[in-house]
Amino acid sequence: VQLQASGGGLVQAGGSLRLSCAASGRAFSRLLMGWFRQAPGKERESVAAISGSGIKYYADSLKGQFTISRDNAMNTVHLQMNSLKPEDTALYYCAAASGSRWWDARGYDYWGQGTQVTVSS
Repeated sequence: VQLQASGGGLVQAGGSLRLSCAASGRAFSRLLMGWFRQAPGKERESVAAISGSGIKYYADSLKGQFTISRDNAMNTVHLQMNSLKPEDTALYYCAAASGSRWWDARGYDYWGQGTQVTVSS
């Protein structure tokens, strides 16, 4: 599976961005798709994930702010990010897993290259 993330950029606090991740390769609809982020000097953290059947998972601190979705026909997953804050600044990665531990980066088999999100105050 190859993953290509896009949609990052520079946005002012309070703004929105929509990240996309395009997947190619094996059966996309069976994969758990996740978004992670890593800020400078910090560990990678889970943001959200969505199962092949559309069950959504979110980091507690991001519920209501971020929305994950997927289009199995287009092999894409999206992350709508609203009310962005400077602390959301990070490199955002999409990842794919055949397992179900959505929060655990170690369980993901495939990773995209990351897309930078920078939120200015």
